[in-house]
Amino acid sequence: MCSKDADMSGGRHCTAKGATMKRREVLVIGGLTLIAGCSSAPANPDTKRREIDAAVDNALSQLYASSTSARELGQRARGILVFPSVTTAGFVIGASYGEGALRKTGSTAGYYKLTAGSIGLLAGAESKAMYILFMTDESLQKFQADTSGWTVGADASVAFASVGASGSIDTETAKKPIIGLARTNGGFMANLSFDGTKVEKLPI
Repeated sequence: MCSKDADMSGGRHCTAKGATMKRREVLVIGGLTLIAGCSSAPANPDTKRREIDAAVDNALSQLYASSTSARELGQRARGILVFPSVTTAGFVIGASYGEGALRKTGSTAGYYKLTAGSIGLLAGAESKAMYILFMTDESLQKFQADTSGWTVGADASVAFASVGASGSIDTETAKKPIIGLARTNGGFMANLSFDGTKVEKLPI
């Protein structure tokens, strides 16, 4: 807090500091508003489910066409959470949101939303497809049993898979019980932490 006795220079410093804090508050509120707006219940659940299923089909097709290793992992997975478009918006402090579905043996087993916060330099908004592959029955069962929301890092670890130029995935990563992948329009992301990402069921 600025003192009433602050000199002219100190007053300018306090004013600048106060303005910076206000800007950050606006950014945080904006990010939360983005999530609140995206997570509101749809007017027509049937339409929403069809839209998500179509987007998930497209995201999986793009994933498998981009990497033979990813396709092989997908065929072995007991279940795959697919979020076709996770958007991160903000500057300095941002928020991410996406909607998707859990696929088991080629069929939808539930609809979910993904939320995450991030701190760092975020220029505008970016969109990416995110995939969480459950490679064991145990990991999938634990995910589905958690009705209060499943958080990466707290409830389970997700091994991020970097895809090489040839479309290959590191063999050690491929042995993990839960594997995460992410793609943008430019291709696979090389470095991304899933920690802090929360997945909850959509009310549709």
